[in-house]
Amino acid sequence: MKSIVLTGFFALVFVAGLNSFGVFSKLKDEIKTAHNYEKAALKLAKENRELKAQLSKVKYDLASVKTKNDFLTIKLNKEQKRVIASIPEAKHDDLVNFEVYKWSADKLKGIGGKEFHFKNFEKSAQFYNALLTKYPNYKGIDDKTLFAAGIAAYESGKHYKWAEKHLQALVKNHPRSKFYRGAKLWLALSKLNLGDKKHFYLTVEEFRQKYRNTHEWKILSRHYETITRNYHK
Repeated sequence: MKSIVLTGFFALVFVAGLNSFGVFSKLKDEIKTAHNYEKAALKLAKENRELKAQLSKVKYDLASVKTKNDFLTIKLNKEQKRVIASIPEAKHDDLVNFEVYKWSADKLKGIGGKEFHFKNFEKSAQFYNALLTKYPNYKGIDDKTLFAAGIAAYESGKHYKWAEKHLQALVKNHPRSKFYRGAKLWLALSKLNLGDKKHFYLTVEEFRQKYRNTHEWKILSRHYETITRNYHK
């Protein structure tokens, strides 16, 4: 019993000693601070959970909006395609786009002639070719039109087949045209570019025999020996 009393006494003395040095008060403050930190941590954890829940809801809402937007976009595109389904898409390398613009024969011939005048041979060739293809019975197609169409096609550097076709039509259908000899010569040049060297050489020989007093032969005669030599290789 005496031992228990002494132990209690020493405990009181120890606490009193701690208190006298301010240690107990400091310890008490630290415990209180730790408790406050714990409360704050719990509060932050709760707020964090709430934020996560709100974030999930926002993500869900955004996903819903995106889904609706995608659906509306698809629907709108379908509606637009229905509206313009009858209008073909224009091609960048097709300067005429006949299926889109439905040019009249007069317009095709007018634009072909204007572009030829300004030496825009690619565009001129395309418009003339469209005219001769889409309106083969058009009354405005004459020897001059065929000649310009052939020259434009040749000078474009791409459409030797068109040049061959248009110039051949001139030679066949307009034998008395003032463009006749020029058409024969340009036709021969077109065929040469298509690999028909024989036709070109025979045309040169025809000019040498029949048209020696013409301007065309004056040009050809300067190169006659070279042409002959190349043909026989």
